[in-house]
Amino acid sequence: MKRVLLKSVFDAFDYVLAHYAPAGLEEMAEQTDTYAVISIQDSAGGGFGFCFTETKFCREAITLYVDDVERPVDGAVLFSEDHARQVIDFIRRNISADTLLVHCYAGQSRSRAVAAFAVKMLGADNARYFSTGVPNAHIYTTLSHVYEKEYRSPRCIEAPSPNRA
Repeated sequence: MKRVLLKSVFDAFDYVLAHYAPAGLEEMAEQTDTYAVISIQDSAGGGFGFCFTETKFCREAITLYVDDVERPVDGAVLFSEDHARQVIDFIRRNISADTLLVHCYAGQSRSRAVAAFAVKMLGADNARYFSTGVPNAHIYTTLSHVYEKEYRSPRCIEAPSPNRA
């Protein structure tokens, strides 16, 4: 994976549409890199009402119905260890894609946590995700905990200190 892209739902559409061309004319697409999508949608009402599918350029897509909460809240879906396993396994399956596209509604909390984790899992520095926004701490911590416990990574994937520049 060459890069991880963090997007809002609207910017994710723009990215995907840049890869679109009518059937048989794929060479006319504006962008031709391969990508995989982690779509994080609200649990209420079945999410945003759409899902991404595999195409010539989209290798795989998963949709997680998880709310932007950091502790249990009545009526909300809290990110779980099962969600973490789905994300980690998805990243591992799609390591050969050029791009990992991660989005939620605003691209600021849930998807930022997943993108920060993915970058660290792939062995790169994820500090910019913490210095330019506030990832959902519960999601990042759950991903890190499951990865360390079940996937036995030798790397420590702690979140940077909030005081770190």
